Amino acid sequence: MKFTVESDVGRKRVINEDRAAFLERPDSLKLALLADGMGGHNAGDVASEMAIQEMSNYFLQAEFQNATVEEKRKWMQEAISNINEKIYNHSLEHENCKGMGTTFIAVLIDHNHCLIGHIGDSRVYHFTSTSVDLITRDHSYVNILVDSGEISEEEAQNHPQKNFIVKALGTEPTIEPDFYELTLKEYSYLLICSDGLSNKISTEEMAAIITYPMPIAEKGRKLVQLANDSGGEDNISLILLMMTEEEV
Repeated sequence: MKFTVESDVGRKRVINEDRAAFLERPDSLKLALLADGMGGHNAGDVASEMAIQEMSNYFLQAEFQNATVEEKRKWMQEAISNINEKIYNHSLEHENCKGMGTTFIAVLIDHNHCLIGHIGDSRVYHFTSTSVDLITRDHSYVNILVDSGEISEEEAQNHPQKNFIVKALGTEPTIEPDFYELTLKEYSYLLICSDGLSNKISTEEMAAIITYPMPIAEKGRKLVQLANDSGGEDNISLILLMMTEEEV
């Protein structure tokens, strides 16, 4: 597996409230993490930093030997719940952090199997040479409207409250993440990104860059560059994973 991690402040923001990380243990288990501190709230960068650091610690100390997928899911659920409580309590104890929160994505990778924990509107996409699938579903107000039949998927794309999220890590005493599973085939890609990327680039534009024959680090830089060229109003972060043992 090859990977690249990018995080850019963008063209309009002063502070980068995004955080992204990729970890690998001696037993070859891997963890990809991405958090987008909530814009418009205090200390979004504190929330995202806490989320990444705490989850990294949980991962590096966890006992996974012969663990089933259900046991890994339970571990991830407990870790996210504990981290949510820590961020929430920190926000109550520090006035300058009141109301802070963050989106959160954790992808636990065992060989080609991915277990995804998801909160907020950061996204996970799966790309092959012939298809693009959005794996996660945003925890957003417009998706509630879509689910209730009040607006269409097409109307949701340009809704004025598109970026209003209804679930975030650290804003409430408890949290229930969504979980997804995915098996990566050789020469397929997993893109984990903040909305600073997904709001500015179409899936067709993503696919054109991701499937183009160039080194994976260059693919990551090109994606960030295109988001900036398209306005760059928000922080832009991504983790791009490629399932192959060969050089591109």
